[in-house]
Amino acid sequence: MDILGVDIGGTTINVGTIQGNSIKNEAQISVDSTATADVTLKNLIQIIRQNLSSKVDAIGVGVPAVVDPVNGIVYDVQNIPAWKEIPLKKILEKEFNLPVFINNDANCFALGEFTYGEAKKYANVIGLSLGTGVGMGIIINRALYNGVLCGAGEIGMLPYKDSIIENYAGSFFFSQHYNSTAKDVATNARKGQKLALEAFKEYGKHLGETLIYILYLFAPEAIILGGSISKAYPYFKDSMFESLNSFAYQKQIENLVIEVSTTKGSAILGAASLCIQKSNNNTI
Repeated sequence: MDILGVDIGGTTINVGTIQGNSIKNEAQISVDSTATADVTLKNLIQIIRQNLSSKVDAIGVGVPAVVDPVNGIVYDVQNIPAWKEIPLKKILEKEFNLPVFINNDANCFALGEFTYGEAKKYANVIGLSLGTGVGMGIIINRALYNGVLCGAGEIGMLPYKDSIIENYAGSFFFSQHYNSTAKDVATNARKGQKLALEAFKEYGKHLGETLIYILYLFAPEAIILGGSISKAYPYFKDSMFESLNSFAYQKQIENLVIEVSTTKGSAILGAASLCIQKSNNNTI
């Protein structure tokens, strides 16, 4: 079956058709956080229509929001403030006459890694997406764990220092403490700029503390890092592991795998996996 995967991210909407194990015909548009709900819905429908072929059997959507996956309602979308309560499944199914399945974007990232990427060899794994914010998806006993309204895994909202984890382990850290973007700091780090290297060293310490929270809560076999900041892994890896030295159960660290995703379009693939799972359960 061909599936259209949709990833509504922090700054863009990405779509792609999944054929077998690969993504075909990818496309992207920017997200305007100031736009009305009607405008953003219109833009979403437009990019889906432009990339929808007659061979597509279902549509999977990942959204950075609290999600009712049964009824396909999204609440309080982080990057689209106008989306407070949108019956997205109903809207898209009516528009395209295809089954639509919706979940949280971080869950889709973890599911994409588990189905297609580095995580497929593990039964219990965490997918941690490091970008505008910090998103976490949880795989337990080879199944995605959603929690109520897909609310499980909101690690970024936990209290940390004077704020929350997201402000120290996401891109907010660089804007708030270094008056720059994570992308620009990474560019400067590659050039060997001292301040940029120091920024990532400090960032790694905070990310390591974040991983400690995860280890105490879930004790996974593996943690897969994704998102734009993960591309700068060489610059924060050492300080991240230094922070892990304070974890009480070092034998657990010895048995933990931490990898950076090399899977192209994990969130899109994960959105498609939502449809595949339902198909296997004879619900499509």
